[in-house]
Amino acid sequence: VQLQASGGGLVQAGGSLRLSCTASGRTFSNPVMGWFRQAPGKEREFVAGIRYSGGITSYADFVKGRFTISRDNAKNTVYLQMNSLKPEDTAVYYCAADRVFRGPKMRGDYWGQGTLVTVSS
Repeated sequence: VQLQASGGGLVQAGGSLRLSCTASGRTFSNPVMGWFRQAPGKEREFVAGIRYSGGITSYADFVKGRFTISRDNAKNTVYLQMNSLKPEDTAVYYCAADRVFRGPKMRGDYWGQGTLVTVSS
């Protein structure tokens, strides 16, 4: 499975960005898709995940109400709409895929390359 993330960039605090991640190659059935992030000097942390059916999602507390995860299974793509961005959201955002939905305990069986999000104050 190859995961290609895009959509990062520089945005002012309060602004919005939408990240995309497309899966290709030999995918497995009904993959759970999600996003993690890693800020400088910090460990990678879970941001959001979505089950294949699209009806079940999970979010880290620090993004609830601001970020929305969605997916288009026909395009093998997952999105992360990020609104009301804060400087502390600055990080490299990674797309991940799992075989099983574990909610916030998503572990990332497969990883994409990161895309940098920088939020200026």
